[in-house]
Amino acid sequence: MHDQTLERAYAECRAIAKREAKNFYYSFVALPEPRRNAICAIYAFMRKADDLSDDESVSREERRRRLSAWLAEWHAASSGAETADLVFVAVHDAIARFNIPCALLDELVAGTTMDLEHAAGEVDTYSTFDDLYRYCYLVASVVGLVCIRIFGYKDPRAEKLAEETGIAFQLTNILRDVAEDAQRKRIYLPLDRLAEHNVSLQSLLHRSPAAPPTANERALLAEMAKRAEDYYGSARSLLPLIDRESRPALWVLVKIYHGLLKRIRRANYDVFSRRIRVPSFQKLEILAVGLVWMVWVRLRKAGSR
Repeated sequence: MHDQTLERAYAECRAIAKREAKNFYYSFVALPEPRRNAICAIYAFMRKADDLSDDESVSREERRRRLSAWLAEWHAASSGAETADLVFVAVHDAIARFNIPCALLDELVAGTTMDLEHAAGEVDTYSTFDDLYRYCYLVASVVGLVCIRIFGYKDPRAEKLAEETGIAFQLTNILRDVAEDAQRKRIYLPLDRLAEHNVSLQSLLHRSPAAPPTANERALLAEMAKRAEDYYGSARSLLPLIDRESRPALWVLVKIYHGLLKRIRRANYDVFSRRIRVPSFQKLEILAVGLVWMVWVRLRKAGSR
């Protein structure tokens, strides 16, 4: 692999991450360059899988076909075949450099295809929280398991904690996006929890966009937020188990996502009348702390040599 080609590949992935990653990108900046490049490569791979899955301009069957063909191209590239896809070039280098199992990337793609399992026009739902957990594992926990290999860790406990940190992030995303997902006929809140709180599927699918949540809807969302909050405890336990120079990046990511969950709770779970987000200036404040921390870690490392 020519160095110039690899640099172009990583530059392409960095550009994709900067353009699309939003919350994730703030944490990427707080990583040393080799790790940052690898994370951006994985993100670009994940972004492409999501884009193929979410392309509503074509049928679900066609989306499944395109995902399958794209995954076959990746398998060929990961086995050493020539490829013109710069994202594949970068990912191939990243998984070799950080010993990332290809099976994790296959699981990530499997997660994106779960949204395509139902026939066109059907509502995507999950019967129980265990069913939802499996989805969250594939689309978010697997990302966490890849990331900790890039971050670096020795204690095997980090793997379960990374899995549960991914669950916390994805549950936060689900809470934020309830209204938007419902418009796309996707209800990620488990059906048995809807029944427990006397919230009908149809009321979520056809509610007035500006209407505040009902008392029952608030109770349902509060239960899901409590589950997410519990999993953020795993994120706190994970932090000291990864390499020192990677901790600022993970801290930034957790701080932003946990901050989003707190904002949802402070809004009394009104995720219907507006999209709740962490303002950019607050993300930059969090990033600034992470960057100062990163510099401090590097100075200490240099001083100990």
